[in-house]
Amino acid sequence: MTPASSSPLKLAPGLVVGICFFIAALEGYDIQAFGVSAPHMAPELKLGPEQMGLAGSAAMLGLMLGALGGGWLADRVGRKPVLAASVLAFGLFSILTALAHNFETLTLARLATGVGFGGAMPNLIAVATEISPPEKRIATTTSMFCGLPAGGAVVALLARFGGETVDWRTLFFIGGALPILLVPVILTLMPETRPEPDPSQDHNLARGLFGGGRIPATLLIWLIFGLDLLVTYLLLNWLPTLVIAKGFTAADGATASLWQNVASVVGALILGRLSDRYGSRWLLIGVFALLALAMAGLSAATTMTAIAVYAAAAGFTVVGGLYVLYGVAPTYYPPQVRALGVGAAIAVGRLGSIIGPLLAGDLKGMGYSAAQILMAMVPLVILTVVAIFALGRIRPFAAPPAEGPAAGS
Repeated sequence: MTPASSSPLKLAPGLVVGICFFIAALEGYDIQAFGVSAPHMAPELKLGPEQMGLAGSAAMLGLMLGALGGGWLADRVGRKPVLAASVLAFGLFSILTALAHNFETLTLARLATGVGFGGAMPNLIAVATEISPPEKRIATTTSMFCGLPAGGAVVALLARFGGETVDWRTLFFIGGALPILLVPVILTLMPETRPEPDPSQDHNLARGLFGGGRIPATLLIWLIFGLDLLVTYLLLNWLPTLVIAKGFTAADGATASLWQNVASVVGALILGRLSDRYGSRWLLIGVFALLALAMAGLSAATTMTAIAVYAAAAGFTVVGGLYVLYGVAPTYYPPQVRALGVGAAIAVGRLGSIIGPLLAGDLKGMGYSAAQILMAMVPLVILTVVAIFALGRIRPFAAPPAEGPAAGS
């Protein structure tokens, strides 16, 4: 691969991964900050469960729009400028979140923040694919995206040990300032990994996603992403609130989120390396089967120890499995539409991340208990297992080596 342009400084792939990890960490910080802040934000802004669900889902709607637009644009003008603009956007609008004083400004701030998130994500995945040899592709992707739960864990720690001294607005001011400071680093140090434009290559959106017999693969990828992200963002946005609804304290809710995020990092690292070595199909089937058990256990848990264990198991499986999927999805698309293909998968899949917080808010407003809300997710996880089995029977666009993601399929 010949890059379209190069950075003035040559960085080793590990340093590129480090920059991308930090970008992902800042996204994870902001997303988790909303969940941790919700118990304090709602009474201060006089918001009910349904309004909080709408505000949380607004970021996911923005992410959906940003992922599709950012992936399309990056395949044309390059990964680096789109990535820098996206990081700047979610930094500025995270600060606007901290300044919100009513439902309308909060929702608009979360929507615009999500657009920034969305523009960054397909570019991070494309960079991981383009700087990695096939036998390390999924491990590279999962290492980058470990930043998401790592950033979330930082918020949970601040909430757990800062207690009432840490104002929710302060969390968002911090989460907005750091991305803005990172933009010069991206512009100065990040390489451009987009392949040289080739006039003979077809950049048509519909043919890129569905041409060459890719209709079944694209639809299954969208379904899997949507179901996974529904459960993921329900937990990210509502786990602290659901723990409090079981009779525990806000600090206990933050502790559950901390365990979920720490286990997510461990899960992503372990599962990424196992996928590169043994293949992803049967591994993911087992992972999501364990997620169903973890959600059932979290629903039935009555002690803080049990909640922490099942929250960790849920994070290990749902987020670790998602990051493996981030590494698998690009292999189903040709290079000239890779960011577009991944961006479309993220965009359509984010419908699940929109539905998740909304669903939890609606169910809670209807009188469902925390246990009932969590148990309602189990059938959706089982459907994910079925879809992963079907995707594993479809050959990727360019088959990786025998030990790569399709091995064992």
